[in-house]
Amino acid sequence: MARISGVELPPNKRIEIALTYIYGIGLSTSHNILQKSKVSPDRRIKDLTDEEVEALRSVIESDYKIEGALRQEVQENIKRLININCARGIRHKKGLPVRGQRTRTNARTRKGPRKAQIALKKKAKAKK
Repeated sequence: MARISGVELPPNKRIEIALTYIYGIGLSTSHNILQKSKVSPDRRIKDLTDEEVEALRSVIESDYKIEGALRQEVQENIKRLININCARGIRHKKGLPVRGQRTRTNARTRKGPRKAQIALKKKAKAKK
């Protein structure tokens, strides 16, 4: 089983799909890596030789930011937005959608589960 940048690649998958298991590598990046390392995209992981795996590893490590370094950079970018108090940073801080989606309905993934409406109704009755 091939291990590239700390990720075990599934042995029965084609190499172009298996590379997408690495955080930061999508299908188009995978195609670019395979062209640079001169490995056929139709090969399976289990059929790769040690030289091909090493070629893939060297291309990925030299040209692309992946896994931990990429995750850390994304987190630093979010912290920077929060620190400068821009609109996107405030939305990150409040846990709301950042890219202009509606929040009156939907947005449950970002906002979390609904609050109980019963407590709100009791407050409204108490005011009357």
